[in-house]
Amino acid sequence: MDLTSKKYIVDEHNTKIAVQIPIKIFEKIEETLENYALVQLMEENEGDEVIGAKEAKVYYDQLKKIK
Repeated sequence: MDLTSKKYIVDEHNTKIAVQIPIKIFEKIEETLENYALVQLMEENEGDEVIGAKEAKVYYDQLKKIK
């Protein structure tokens, strides 16, 4: 991951307040964080009740309707 094209945004006191990075790098960072969070959630729930694919699909479909 090459971050050489990052650009800092500064305020009137020349204090860094934000950074711009290419969208591809942002998407990779986002994917990495989501994968990490998923692994943490899976480890946290290890040993909990497991449901089958059909039950999971029904549950997932219900979640989509709530949004």
